[in-house]
Amino acid sequence: MLRQIAIVSLLNFRNLRQRLWPSLVIVAGMTCVIGVLLSMLSMTEGLHQAYLNSGDPRNAIVVSRGTIWEINSSIARDKARMVMDMPGIARAQDGSPIADPSLMVGVPSWLKKNGGRTWVILRGFGEKGAMLQPSFHLVAGRTFRPGTHELIVGSRARFQVAGMAIGDKVILPDGEWPIVGAFATGDVRDGQLVGDTETLMLAVRHKAYNTVLVRLASPDAFATFRRALTTNPALAVDVMRLPDWNVKASADFSKFMHVIVYGVGIILAVGALFACFNTMYAAVASRGREIATLRALGYSGFAVAVSVVLEAAALSIAGALIGALIAWSLYDGVQSGFASDVFTLIVSPSMFGMAVLWAIAVAILGGLLPSIQAARWTVTEALRAK
Repeated sequence: MLRQIAIVSLLNFRNLRQRLWPSLVIVAGMTCVIGVLLSMLSMTEGLHQAYLNSGDPRNAIVVSRGTIWEINSSIARDKARMVMDMPGIARAQDGSPIADPSLMVGVPSWLKKNGGRTWVILRGFGEKGAMLQPSFHLVAGRTFRPGTHELIVGSRARFQVAGMAIGDKVILPDGEWPIVGAFATGDVRDGQLVGDTETLMLAVRHKAYNTVLVRLASPDAFATFRRALTTNPALAVDVMRLPDWNVKASADFSKFMHVIVYGVGIILAVGALFACFNTMYAAVASRGREIATLRALGYSGFAVAVSVVLEAAALSIAGALIGALIAWSLYDGVQSGFASDVFTLIVSPSMFGMAVLWAIAVAILGGLLPSIQAARWTVTEALRAK
């Protein structure tokens, strides 16, 4: 049986030149499906990986209870001091807690590439802010001076957002804040601005912090720290390890984008499925005499049917790989942004594997009925089909 399948399939592939243009319909269809699918997934995957790579596992973040986003959290000053006095927090050489109450606000901005409107997150750093970000380092200029109206800009925002170069001024409610330096962290914070927390709170008239970021004394100290917070009736806060919080923050967006991406992909795949269906029906009809000869020589209908599906699979996989290569060449490693996040688009090897699986699924569904028809033909019926 395997020998029959191999021989009949080889005959199919040798005759593809006679059916070149109809066969290219399947290839082109899958190229479009996979090219669009992976180009959209590259943004979802890039943003997800950026959040996964953000956040020191030694840090924990405290937000107000029930908060989903940092910017919506609110922790009063006195409550922040209580949080920073809890057990489980690492201490600096002077005995002070390694913790930083922070503020986040959105600054309306415009992209350099197309002039589209966007938002840049302006984050406050206190005395221990940089200490809690091990990857934080200056790449140009100098850092801001505490108590002054000065900002530093992330390395990616600097080149992608208009008005974010060193020397430019950001307009806040109390006036202009010059950008005096640029920093890099290697994660989504490269698309943000940073300034002094207390000065920013006065400028934007905020009376409460958004979050408190702390360095844990040890990996096992998280349980102690969380228990101290959650059992204190004076505090209504939630606490998570920083990497876990970042994954949670990106989860809702990832789910939403996956629904859209796969929805569009399925619609396109249905079109490719019908193209495969019609092409394989036409291929079977055009090979009527060949199929009749094979059946007369004793080849089974199963071997003929499998050869039809294999032909559809080969054409679909070829199209899928072409589409994946196009998406990879155009998008992998490209700097992009969504809302206030700046990240790198990713077309990973696993996405190539997914493309092949989609191609096989389309081939099986599109080639199944034509293959069954070819398998059921008698010699007489196959000759009439010609």
